Amino acid sequence: MAASTPPPMQWVSVLSTRPSLEAAIAEVVERATSALGTAPHLGIVFISSAFTSEYSRLMPLLQSHLPEVPLIGCGGAGVIGMAPTNEPREVEGEAAIALTLAHLPQVNVHPFHLAPDGLPDLDSPPAAWADLIGVAPTEQPQFILFADSAFSKITDLLQGLDFAFAGSSKIGGLASGGFGSHSGALFCQNQTYRDGIVGVALSGNIIVETIVAQGCRPIGAPYLVAEGERNILLALEAQSSDSVAAPVSSTTVSQKRTPLEMLQELIQSLNEADRTLAQHSLFVGVAQSEFKQTLEQGDFLIRQLIGVDPRVGAIAIGDRIRPGQRIQFHLRDSKASAEDLEVLLQRYQLTTMTAETRTAPIGALMFACTGRGEGLYGEPNFDSHLFHRYFPAVPLSGFFCNGEIGPVGGSTFLHGFTSVFGIIRQP
Repeated sequence: MAASTPPPMQWVSVLSTRPSLEAAIAEVVERATSALGTAPHLGIVFISSAFTSEYSRLMPLLQSHLPEVPLIGCGGAGVIGMAPTNEPREVEGEAAIALTLAHLPQVNVHPFHLAPDGLPDLDSPPAAWADLIGVAPTEQPQFILFADSAFSKITDLLQGLDFAFAGSSKIGGLASGGFGSHSGALFCQNQTYRDGIVGVALSGNIIVETIVAQGCRPIGAPYLVAEGERNILLALEAQSSDSVAAPVSSTTVSQKRTPLEMLQELIQSLNEADRTLAQHSLFVGVAQSEFKQTLEQGDFLIRQLIGVDPRVGAIAIGDRIRPGQRIQFHLRDSKASAEDLEVLLQRYQLTTMTAETRTAPIGALMFACTGRGEGLYGEPNFDSHLFHRYFPAVPLSGFFCNGEIGPVGGSTFLHGFTSVFGIIRQP
């Protein structure tokens, strides 16, 4: 007997820029519930820092309108949502609330809050992390996570979740805006939190796919790390390939040299504009696959270049490095950011169009660095409108983060200057 077709998901995102909190909440709830037309199983709310003094009133007001709906969210320096024109809008530095309501049949929705001092240590078994969340790894949950920007163990949390829930998507960001060390606010159910992390685990009839646009373009060729200690590059070997998309082989390398020597040689080979850009926007991409022969954009974890030691020619980067890894220098500017995102959107769109058994996306979340937006591009709504150009029927919401959570090469990381998209569809 053929299996019955599961009922369809529905995903609605709306935005209000009313300066009154009550009026803004009334507007987003009325528009979202009217557009959804059925019972919501999940609500996600983003509220701009213009409402900082009223954060404590948000959840009671929302709960009065949506008493039975699991709710999570956070505060942000800017929020992203769908305007009445059905186009996404990024609101930075002004009052705004974005509300997403989702009808998720056959999906288990499990919201949670984690205190900053309640994490297992990294030597704990997977069961300790599963018990912390309250969801079994066999359920294969997908995670949406919002953390306090002062949450110092965010990397431990992501590593622990990857350990316990391998193969599950984890996306989100660090709250932004607000005042003091705990900037922003976190919301879960009817509570407002100033620290820790809130999230929701979604399991069952749902898939969350990701696009992580780190906003950089590669320069020069990949190098093999010949010597490294902690976060210090001590020696590199030049690979035979001359582009990021060319195959690399450990058998075709030249004599190892200092990283600083190779970097100086690379910079001299750049055009004048790129040499100028390299003075303040130079980064290091660390390939996340040891086996992939053809490296493309999206295969590198982008990390800051934080210092050099001219005496020994060493370079320090913002992450641990080990011999045998491949690195490539990258530049970041508005043009590189735009091109990087477009390449990734094209690649994802091609995947959705060529797979006969794939269902279409029904909704999406966007988590963008506060360093992007209008300050980077010189115009508003750039990343969200680019997404909308490729997926005009997919509602989008999100916020501007103090750090973005998303996967690269099968592991989850905290990023900077990045736009992370979580794209929701049915299996």
